[in-house]
Amino acid sequence: MSRHQNGEEYRNPTEVKKSQIVMPCHANHRQELSVGELLKWMDSTACLSAERHAGCPCVTASVDDIHFEHTIGVGQVINIKAKVNRAFNTSMEVGIVVSCEDLFSDSHWRVCQAVATFVSQRTTGGKVQLRPLVPCTQAEQVEHSLAAERRRMRLVHSDIMKDLLTNKAFQQVEVQEAEKAVPAERTRVESVELVLPTHANHQVNTFGGQIMAWMENVATIAASRLCNAHPTLQSIDMFHFRGPSHVGDRLVLKAIVNNAFKNSMEVGVCAEAYQGEEPLRHINSAFMTFEVRDREGKPCMLPRIRPEPLEGRRRYQEAIARNKIRLDRKYIISCKQTEVPLSVPWDLSNQVYLSYNNVSALKMLAARNNWLLNSEKNKVSLYTLEEKQVLSFKVETEVDIPAERAFMLLSDLSKRVEWDPNYERCELILRVDDDDFLYRVVTPSIGQDGASNSPSANQGGKVQDFILLASRRPPCDSGDPYVIALRSVTLPTHPPTEGYNRGEVLCAGFSILEVSKNISKISYFNQASPEVLPYISTDIAGLSSSFYGIFCACNTFLQENRGDHASTPQSQPPSSTLKSTQL
Repeated sequence: MSRHQNGEEYRNPTEVKKSQIVMPCHANHRQELSVGELLKWMDSTACLSAERHAGCPCVTASVDDIHFEHTIGVGQVINIKAKVNRAFNTSMEVGIVVSCEDLFSDSHWRVCQAVATFVSQRTTGGKVQLRPLVPCTQAEQVEHSLAAERRRMRLVHSDIMKDLLTNKAFQQVEVQEAEKAVPAERTRVESVELVLPTHANHQVNTFGGQIMAWMENVATIAASRLCNAHPTLQSIDMFHFRGPSHVGDRLVLKAIVNNAFKNSMEVGVCAEAYQGEEPLRHINSAFMTFEVRDREGKPCMLPRIRPEPLEGRRRYQEAIARNKIRLDRKYIISCKQTEVPLSVPWDLSNQVYLSYNNVSALKMLAARNNWLLNSEKNKVSLYTLEEKQVLSFKVETEVDIPAERAFMLLSDLSKRVEWDPNYERCELILRVDDDDFLYRVVTPSIGQDGASNSPSANQGGKVQDFILLASRRPPCDSGDPYVIALRSVTLPTHPPTEGYNRGEVLCAGFSILEVSKNISKISYFNQASPEVLPYISTDIAGLSSSFYGIFCACNTFLQENRGDHASTPQSQPPSSTLKSTQL
């Protein structure tokens, strides 16, 4: 915990805490805390945090995916902590952490964490321009930086679904008719709630947490009808509030099981509102994943679902796509950086999550505050960082070139061969979109003394090659750096080949910060893998300063191309390559 100069513990000014003992009135039939109650407490705590920063009323715009790690029993204490991670123009991201405390054993454990987006609103109507939030600790700097990447993910979420559903593999999914399949109609639930003043927030709108609780209730009933048991809610896909609801509204809540997998089922649920004779207004929708567990806590096999014709079949297919997205997210994003396998196969369906992980990993590495200056030569500095037996290095200097121009030049890896002797060849495999590219990089072999050898001599073993995902990001706000992140992926079209040693990059890339109109601070990071370490080991040991020569060459390259028109890789791979890298 960091401290102020006066010795007091630092506390984020937007932080709000809530502690609540779980009473029988908060519990379900199993004497466990109702998830609906928990959602209400989480939403109200996060809203108070948002309003503390905004200084005015705020409403819930969305809540990102939530995965529940544990259930909570009667008599245990729920502790909720919420704080604003970042404020954008009129919206802000609030991080929520929920933990449980057993008063008798003095044990604590995490229940879930979530990220909610709130929008500020004047009492007279209209949105409020928010003041920026200045991070003070390393943890806050990381969350502040990652908030921009999470925001990007939210904006492209619907596009991910569209792209996946147009994939031929999903278009060809057929409903398997099982003898004992349960008709989806049997799981359909519809319930109407009258919004009373007790359901309203301090702005006389229906409390977002209350709507989420009602949605969880009907979804649980739908899931119960499929399995004839009491299901456990495992996760919720994003809640997205599409419009407000008010006191006096009738809220129509609908739920149905979209699909059942081996040990889990997806329930689709929506909330619509109306008053009098007016048409229904879509308020919210979400997808909830349930499991049924036996007495030993192991997941039970679930019956198959027989979808309704037309719309039911569409929902059935969409559930398969969402399940894949859910697994990709859990596999790539939810893991700690050190647990993400390097051999993650790239394809179009997991591209967004690999890109997110790529950029986030570099931002987290850059935010570390315990870098040690290893050596310095003519204002080119080499820093090292050793954590958990992983060595990272950073090379940093200032160059006389606008940050945007440096970003455009350095983000094209095919140009790196012009200044970096460790890049012997670099071919563009695929331009995924304007921000992400796939490359194959060939590097010289390394001799026993750490020096690069010619490929023909091959004294240090086989020449190495790397398959890299390069993800670039312009600043989200002024003061943010330009980012170019690199990590290894695998491609079915580019397996390891004879004569080359396939290397892997854990986390590498550039951070380019605008110092002034024509001056940029360029930082290069690399979390050194065994394949990369030999290229820098002699520098770190103080036996050479090749890093200085490479950065000088980089500076010369930037100056020589300072006035050229910005360019990005344009070539596209053959259609056969694209086809084989997709699902």
